[in-house]
Amino acid sequence: MKLVLATANPNKAREIREILEDRVSLIPRPQDVPSPMENGGTLLVNARLKAAAVSCATALPALAGDTGFEIEALHGRPGVDAAYFAGPRATSAENCEKAIASLRGFPRPEQRRAWLRTVALMRWPSGEERWHEGACEGIVATAPAGDARFGYDSVFIPVEGDGRTFAELQRYEKHRLSHRRRAFVGLVTQLGI
Repeated sequence: MKLVLATANPNKAREIREILEDRVSLIPRPQDVPSPMENGGTLLVNARLKAAAVSCATALPALAGDTGFEIEALHGRPGVDAAYFAGPRATSAENCEKAIASLRGFPRPEQRRAWLRTVALMRWPSGEERWHEGACEGIVATAPAGDARFGYDSVFIPVEGDGRTFAELQRYEKHRLSHRRRAFVGLVTQLGI
């Protein structure tokens, strides 16, 4: 099955390709298809906006996802606004710094609980869609560790892991535990692919 990958983020695109391996044939999003405003307020709506824009522009099924970062002590923030936590043009490093700074008064690991959550959605040109959500529970580190890949990898320690951040894990180790894998593999499994 040929699907157009709706993301323009090269790091996310690489991860999705690695996670799905040969289960689907992923076509990169055409450069002339602009990114829609991700102002839907939820991960599901944002994934839907991306998939609809790409599917309409290409007349092919589109695969999209949206990811949020939920910190329990911050009442779920930054949530769907994870990419903009430190501001509208914030880098991953700046967002990670803000997450750490926001938890300075919370020294114990149980006070630093967080979840990375992804919604993966496939939309056909007819408007039909299917989606699946994946989550990974973890702890926000007190300092970045590992090769900063992207997102919150350098400050997220998955509880199912061995105490290393996502950025300290090998890619295959991260994929085994990740929210993104759970969302995208869950979706293609649901579709019988």
